[in-house]
Order: sequence, then C-alpha cells, then structure tokens
Amino acid sequence: MSTPSDPAALYPDVAACGTLAEALRVAGAGCLDAVPAESPGSGSLLQASVASTLPHREPLRISAWQHERRWSVRGEEPYQVACLIDGETDDLAQVAAAARAWYDGDSLADIRRAAPFVHLTGHFEVPDLDPVRLVESEWRHLLQEAREPEHPWQEQYQALIEAAYAEPALRALYPFTSHWALRFSITTRPRLTLGSPCLSADSDGMYGVGRGFVTPDLGVFSSPHEAVARAVRRLPPDLAPVSLGLPL
Repeated sequence: MSTPSDPAALYPDVAACGTLAEALRVAGAGCLDAVPAESPGSGSLLQASVASTLPHREPLRISAWQHERRWSVRGEEPYQVACLIDGETDDLAQVAAAARAWYDGDSLADIRRAAPFVHLTGHFEVPDLDPVRLVESEWRHLLQEAREPEHPWQEQYQALIEAAYAEPALRALYPFTSHWALRFSITTRPRLTLGSPCLSADSDGMYGVGRGFVTPDLGVFSSPHEAVARAVRRLPPDLAPVSLGLPL
C-alpha cells in the first residue's frame, strides 16, 4: 500500500511546527538554538537549510521524502559544487545533530561521528582552492565511489579507476566521470578542459580507450592496465599543470 503523498499527513509533527526548519529545532532539543535554519515558503514542510560558520561550505540542505517518512541531507562546497557529505535517515534528531556539526565547522569525520547516518563522499575540503589538492580530492572521491557497489559492473569499474590512479601521468590530471566513463581535464570544475583520452569499462570485462566520449577508437583491452598504458601514450605532449577552472 502506498504511503500518503500529502506532506501534512506523512509528517504531522512537522506540520504542527509549521516548517521543517522549526521541526528540526524541536527535534534538536536545544542544539540548534541561535543556529540559522530556514525553510522556503513553498515546500516548507519538505525542505530546510542550515548555514555554516565556514565560508567554504554551502548551507546544508535537508529534504523530506514525499512517499516515505525519511530525510536526506547534502552538504556541498561552493566553488565546484562538490558533495562533501550526504545521507538519509528516519531520525530527525540525527539530522539536527548533523546540522549543528555542519554549522559549527566540525571536520567531516567529526560530523559523521556526531551523526552516524552521514556518508562521507571522499571529497575533502580545500578552502584555498589549490588545484593540486582539488585534483587529489576528486581522485579520493572517485576511488571511494568505485568501491561502493552501485555500478552494474562494479568490479571492472573499480579496477579501471584504481589502475588509472596508479599511473602518475593520469593521477596528476583532474579526473571526472560521465556515464561511468573516466575522463581527464587540465582544469578543475566548474570549467573542464577536454582533450585527453577517455577510458571505459564494460560488462564483458573489457576496457576501452577512445579519443572522444566512450567510443573505443583507440583500442579495446582485456586488462585495465593495458588500457591505461594506451591512454598515457595518447596524452598530448605539452600538457600544462592543472589550473582552476574559472566560472564562465
């Protein structure tokens, strides 16, 4: 049987408070006193945000599910809009604990300790926007993502990411994925620069290398290491160090 889609029916306690932000304060039992929490006029029972004292953090976004009593959180950094933490829980008090830690500027690991439902994405914070550290953060995220079983051929994809990371010439580039294909840039987000070979894995256990997106016109190989070696040989010879991808 489906659950009610009326927010007031699914979240009567939130409706009694008027907004999700106010319900969050109540659930926090004082931990969010004097903390800026807001809900939009439209969808105020389903959405809330909590700012941070750190300028390199966007407000934590809290979203209520519409067909099941559950909440999701997402915390991003502003320059690349990279997700630092996310997670879902049916315990609003846990959401309040995560929001307080986010507001206080606690480390990402400490936020997870305060609210164990929080998932760390692998990204770490780079307040000074050092391109080298942003590259490292993106690799950390991809390595963690590849080890989480959400991809239909997760073992092959993980092997590809790890083989690419083991190659210094590729590890120095900014990695990103599109439809589970691995690509590289000499600028960070938000403005990527294409031009390097594209690596891909498939369900047959084969690994492709292409000049464009996904199409393996540079070869198909039975091991990720062979594919990575082929990609390295096709890198432009005059690659510059990675720089910040400046917004348009």
